[in-house]
Amino acid sequence: MSLTIAEIAEIAGGRIQGLDPGLIITGKVEFDSRKVSAGDLFLAFHGENVDGHDYVEAALAAGAVAAITTGPVPAGSVLVTDPIEAITRLAVAHVLRLPSAMTIIGITGSSGKTSTKDLLAQVLSRHGRTVATPQSFNNELGFPYTALLAGPDTEYLILETSARGIGHIQHLTEIVPPRIGAVLNVGSAHLGEFGSVEAIAKAKGELIEALPSASDGGIAVLNADDQLVRSMSARTSARVVTFGEQAGADVRAERVQIGQDGRATFDLVATGESGLPVALQVRGAHQVSNALAAAAIAINCGMPAEQVALALSAAEPRSAWRMEVTDTPDGITVINDAYNANPESMRAALKALATMSTGRRSIAVLGQMAELGDSSAAEHDAVGRLIVRFDISQLLAVGEVARPIAHGAALEGSWNGESEWLPDVAAAVDRLAEFARPGDVVLVKGSRSAGMERVAAALIAQHTVAAEPAL
Repeated sequence: MSLTIAEIAEIAGGRIQGLDPGLIITGKVEFDSRKVSAGDLFLAFHGENVDGHDYVEAALAAGAVAAITTGPVPAGSVLVTDPIEAITRLAVAHVLRLPSAMTIIGITGSSGKTSTKDLLAQVLSRHGRTVATPQSFNNELGFPYTALLAGPDTEYLILETSARGIGHIQHLTEIVPPRIGAVLNVGSAHLGEFGSVEAIAKAKGELIEALPSASDGGIAVLNADDQLVRSMSARTSARVVTFGEQAGADVRAERVQIGQDGRATFDLVATGESGLPVALQVRGAHQVSNALAAAAIAINCGMPAEQVALALSAAEPRSAWRMEVTDTPDGITVINDAYNANPESMRAALKALATMSTGRRSIAVLGQMAELGDSSAAEHDAVGRLIVRFDISQLLAVGEVARPIAHGAALEGSWNGESEWLPDVAAAVDRLAEFARPGDVVLVKGSRSAGMERVAAALIAQHTVAAEPAL
């Protein structure tokens, strides 16, 4: 940005207190004081665990020019009533000032948003300057925050969009209207909040409804393998492009193979193109669909399919705790997929574990899947039964909500002691210290609220120290 404090106050609907109105913000808007750099504007708000107002002085010391606050601070600030509304208004004004040639891309789905965004950002960055949602900043704060990272030389702005209710995605698209929108899938994530899969589909389709018409360049990218997504074509006047493994998809994968390392290879087939070889670096069969979505978007941004295939093959995992694989020095393979969990992503991760552990002992350490509402017990039970069908060697279910996973596994087949329930993360760490041994493949997964990444970190640390030679 390049705005004076007076301009920021006017746009954000704020009041200047103790600041020179002529001060100029030349950097970005930042709400994490640890990431502030020279010229930035610090956004202070009350979070779940910390109050940003306590970090205003630290932000200024790090180079911030000023802060937006909801109360007076010694250094002076732009006072606003609602910091989210303030950053939203700034994002709207900022995008309007950027060149109209910038292509804005929205991505949504019950799972795979961040992985697809990471793949697409790496692919499109070979075609033009690209800005994408950092990490999983896809809510009412992260969406405008990302938009404010775009500059006059940005050619592609990729925005991850999430929803916890009807109307949420519509609101986000009003802040920054996309020209291209992709819906990856409709699953049961947040089922407890939406009430039904149909309601989830209605919410995800708001992205497609927000697109301009085909004559104005709007493109809806839809998963042909998901009936609920495929039917969204009736909800848009944009040009529809499909992706998937179905023969009729515009961008599809043929001859898909999953290696023992969990990585997929396939031939990328696009309209008018013969099969182009792709060898993904990311792990899991579910990444094929994510890669196809990224390919469909990139090709329809004008990138040659040959370049897309090469870029997909070079794209690396970018976000932490998503099928993050670590081989400890003493020979344990830890799959840290602990960023989040829902029934669909659990199935995908367990399938990857089964593939990657061929000839080795497999251990699934699973925490709760949150926000499933009345279906929670049944969905956890189903995961336990699936573990047995995948012939996973050992299950450790962690936490009270995850107890039905252990129960379902114990009731399925003829297991005898392979299913254990543990009350919390600390107990899981202790049990793995006793139980895990070189050669094992260990999957750690659960919803964010379960904190399962601590289990993975402890296991890696234990078996790194254990392998170090004594001095």
